[in-house]
Amino acid sequence: MTGVGLLTPLGLGTEASWEAIRAGKSGVGRITQFDASAFSCQIAGEVKGFDPASYIEKKEIKKMGRFIQFAIPAAEWALKNSELQITPENAERVGVYIGSGIGGFRDHGA
Repeated sequence: MTGVGLLTPLGLGTEASWEAIRAGKSGVGRITQFDASAFSCQIAGEVKGFDPASYIEKKEIKKMGRFIQFAIPAAEWALKNSELQITPENAERVGVYIGSGIGGFRDHGA
């Protein structure tokens, strides 16, 4: 898997996610990140065991949504897996594109 950095409900990292897929595991379960009792659906695929402080300075964590906290290590893993060497000659042409349909929400409406 060249250039892939996965952080999924199945695992933290590309290899852990693919191992879980190959083993037929599901990352779906009861919602634990917030109180979902007011919602008819109380299951989701949540990323578990993720500590943003392992990848991001503590003072920076508070400034960003959880989806961006996920994107940072995923981008690092993708770069590592790609084996791309960033040099002064190509640095201006290297980047990461992050797309989000709706961004992050602090209040889940409950």
